[in-house]
Amino acid sequence: METVRAKAKKTKPAPARKAKVSRGFPRLRIAMGKGLILGPGKVDLLEAIERRGSISAASREMGMSYRRAWLLVDALNTMFGQPLVVAAPGGVRGGGAQITEFGRAIAGAYRRIERRTHAAIRDELAPFYPDIDR
Repeated sequence: METVRAKAKKTKPAPARKAKVSRGFPRLRIAMGKGLILGPGKVDLLEAIERRGSISAASREMGMSYRRAWLLVDALNTMFGQPLVVAAPGGVRGGGAQITEFGRAIAGAYRRIERRTHAAIRDELAPFYPDIDR
């Protein structure tokens, strides 16, 4: 079985893309350790892999290169010391990928933290900016 890093080196780098940002709300990034950041892009990728059943299809859905997706999956699997995504080697019929229960739990925790953070920002800034939710 080919390693994630070996597969990632075979594809072209992704073109830069601009992130969509809601007015008044930051994009939450959580520092998990030296150089290890859990943020919306990685969680979006986890959710896309869950929907699509493959890293390749998830990367196409998100408009990123396959190489970039593999690098993010590798970072996620390294970050927590256990896999969030497991992948089978490709081939004629393709291999596919699955999110582990641990991966689902991490994505769910991140989304809950994100909602709480947005609610706190909204609550604190509403007296100064009544249209914050628009």
